[in-house]
Amino acid sequence: MTTVIEHTEGHYEVQRTSYGEAYVWCPECVVVECDCGERPVLTAAETVCHCGTDHATLIRDELGSSEGALHPWEAEYQEWRKKQDAFLRSESHDWLEWRLIE
Repeated sequence: MTTVIEHTEGHYEVQRTSYGEAYVWCPECVVVECDCGERPVLTAAETVCHCGTDHATLIRDELGSSEGALHPWEAEYQEWRKKQDAFLRSESHDWLEWRLIE
């Protein structure tokens, strides 16, 4: 019988480079112990063990319960959007004032 050994949520890893930071997506994966004795690391895209056994149903059930990871830059982006919304609102108010003056 195939058993789930470890389940790792999908996440971003930050890699420092000479020009800044790169965000690399690491997909959600599951380590299973197959009937053949192997312990393959399987993802939603790769569900077949080296022996040829397809663990698609087990992987689908295990990965189907997860929510999904937020982008590491999400909070910074939301703050930027608030500033942009405030700017756009003030610009539309200015346009209305100019229209009333004319």
